[in-house]
Amino acid sequence: MRSPEDIIKKPYVTEKSNAEIAAGKYTFIVDPKATKTEIRIAVEKLFQVKVLQVNTANYEGKEKRMGVHVGNRPDWKKAIVKIDMDPKVVEYQAKGGKTTTSGKKYKTSIEEFGATQ
Repeated sequence: MRSPEDIIKKPYVTEKSNAEIAAGKYTFIVDPKATKTEIRIAVEKLFQVKVLQVNTANYEGKEKRMGVHVGNRPDWKKAIVKIDMDPKVVEYQAKGGKTTTSGKKYKTSIEEFGATQ
């Protein structure tokens, strides 16, 4: 199994991705072979947040040329991860009929976003 650092390469910072942070959506460049499940697990381990949804998009590398030399940029994958901004307190019945609550154990934002580029 790959480590979370191998799956999540870097944050993808644009005007649109910065505007979506208020809605709890964070955008990352990820390994092109990573699945949505692997991305969700990696983000939860790296940032201690609860991931609700993962959307991905594959991009083909553009053809670039320098004089007569022609080459391609590498293919890449973008993942938009929606995190839980308001984790609710969960109540459930324990043994003996007692009502037990579990507190919030996840963060509500990713503070490191945009700092590592």
